Amino acid sequence: MSSANSLLISVDVNRLTGELTTLAGITEAGPPVVTRVVFSEADLRAREWVKGLCREAGLMIREDAVGNTFVRWEGSEPGLAAVGTGSHIDAIPNAGAYDGAVGVLGGLEAIRALQRVGYRPRRAIELVIFTSEEPTRFGIGCLGSRLMGGVLSAEQALALRDKDGHGLEELRSAAGFAGPLGWVKLAEGHYSAFVELHIEQGPILEREGIDIGVVTHIAAPASLRVVIEGEGGHAGAMLMPVRHDAFCAASELVLALEAAAKATGVIDTVGTVGVCEVFPGAVNSVPSRVRLETDIRDIDGARRDGVIASLKTAAEEIAERRGVRIGFETVNADPPATCEPAIVEAIERAAKVAGRSSQRMVSRAYHDSLFVARFAPVAMIFIPCRGGVSHRPDEYASPEWIAGGVEVLARTLAELASQ
Repeated sequence: MSSANSLLISVDVNRLTGELTTLAGITEAGPPVVTRVVFSEADLRAREWVKGLCREAGLMIREDAVGNTFVRWEGSEPGLAAVGTGSHIDAIPNAGAYDGAVGVLGGLEAIRALQRVGYRPRRAIELVIFTSEEPTRFGIGCLGSRLMGGVLSAEQALALRDKDGHGLEELRSAAGFAGPLGWVKLAEGHYSAFVELHIEQGPILEREGIDIGVVTHIAAPASLRVVIEGEGGHAGAMLMPVRHDAFCAASELVLALEAAAKATGVIDTVGTVGVCEVFPGAVNSVPSRVRLETDIRDIDGARRDGVIASLKTAAEEIAERRGVRIGFETVNADPPATCEPAIVEAIERAAKVAGRSSQRMVSRAYHDSLFVARFAPVAMIFIPCRGGVSHRPDEYASPEWIAGGVEVLARTLAELASQ
């Protein structure tokens, strides 16, 4: 531990920020907009470019059946469980340059920084580029890490379709990935520890002037599809006393979700309706059907599930009073993750040695680490992002913030890989 913390680590932040800029330029849209949907031409080109950087660093590369990429710096004792790091490089439409990419290219620079000072890990250090962290193509986030953790079965994965009807099997084959999806699952014990570097995607670190966020819990979402069926008709001819307006019922349900989330009295509980489709969608027609998509998340699974129960109770009352039918479909309901205390403490030690201020915090966004936590001890390192902005072209993390995060990551990996 002492030898790892005494390393004179220097981050080549000019090279790293240049690489982040180059990666951002590999996009389906015009810069500064970053769009890299999984298995698109831009996604595949970005993968090849990043793998080229990894080969330059002398690292071994393997890819699994869904395209998860493992970049390995072998340790002096190859039989030991590896220490993992990494994130994703796919990006939602109209995104920015830092979400996910900092964890991948920053993880690579952490390895290069350790190589430059002559450090040799006892355990292998493995950089992972996860496939499809974003839900853009298939409507489900963290596809690669869900398969890796055994949370999503091969059968469930093969049933996935994009909006154009193309299935995962067709798209992964066209991208050059093959083999049984069941083999993607990693055995428990593959990693002794996993540490993900990421921008905060929130305003706390910048607002409070803190360099490093040390994540202790990762919130997890429950995603529900809700269909409200009422009775349509002519907006002029259907009189108000006899209406069964699906949209009015949906509006009450949206407010019921807001009330249920607030009623917990805890800031970590959030509820959102992000999709509302009204049929038939004509200004002079009473809505007969509405489809909602909801996101309910918390770091406490039981508390989150209590919000869902309250929402369904409210739906029963609304349906009866308004004479409509309300149906629920659970898309996913993932358990939250608690980060490994020993890794949390290692990050805090690394931040202290690096001269960086740190603060413990929770991740309200979910990440691939949530699913890695199913089979390995995990923790996360957050760095500030300007204004807390993310998933937008003006997403930004300064070179100083990035350099601090990479140094803390490098020191954390060195400590964990020396054990």
